Amino acid sequence: MDNLLGEFFGTMVLMVFGCGVCACNTLAKSKGQNGGWICITTAWGFAVMLGVFTATTLGAPQGDLNPAVTLGKTLIGIYTIPQFLATAAVQILGGICGAAVVWLAYLPHWAETEDQAAKLGIFCTAPAIRNYPLNFLCEVIATFFLMFAIWMIFSKQVGVIPVGMGPYIVGVLIWALGLSLGGPTGYAMNPARDLGPRIAHAILPIAGKGGSDWSYAWIPVAAPLVGACAAYVVSVVIHAF
Repeated sequence: MDNLLGEFFGTMVLMVFGCGVCACNTLAKSKGQNGGWICITTAWGFAVMLGVFTATTLGAPQGDLNPAVTLGKTLIGIYTIPQFLATAAVQILGGICGAAVVWLAYLPHWAETEDQAAKLGIFCTAPAIRNYPLNFLCEVIATFFLMFAIWMIFSKQVGVIPVGMGPYIVGVLIWALGLSLGGPTGYAMNPARDLGPRIAHAILPIAGKGGSDWSYAWIPVAAPLVGACAAYVVSVVIHAF
């Protein structure tokens, strides 16, 4: 139960800071409007770090915040299938709640912002060039390197990471992935990060919102899971664990 509580609140914290920086950079009359990609990727790295600290403090020792990461750890035996499903469910719920907090924090700004796509982009990802097979491939690649790098960083060959350093290292990894591979699709790499806030966008009474782009929504859910499985296969082949 503590694991689920930690994953819920950790993912909520992730989305408050992650969706929050997107709102700060996007919404009309925000003091941070047009802060740019460096600002966004940096804050997402911080968001993951703070979310992991929250999750582990509240009893989730893995601090995944991401069903793709949880799936990868299921493949190596850390979770059972029922544990994976329960963890993924609370991660998505945490994503919904975190996005709702951001909506409340920026409540007067939604009506001041006319661009419906920009509002949606605060909650979930969308491709810069819409090509579903290539968008899928990009998300697979990004998630592959997320999982592969996590396993390399925390492998037995590297040695014991000093206590408390893990979240900082993963935050830097997320920052690097955003800077390097975030351009084509917005580097979802996380079904809970995209699906949870997308659901929030669909159900919240956001002023002047458009559709939630459900035709694209399957890609940032399915592709990260495929990427995690691919990272597992490659890691097994090269005996990385």
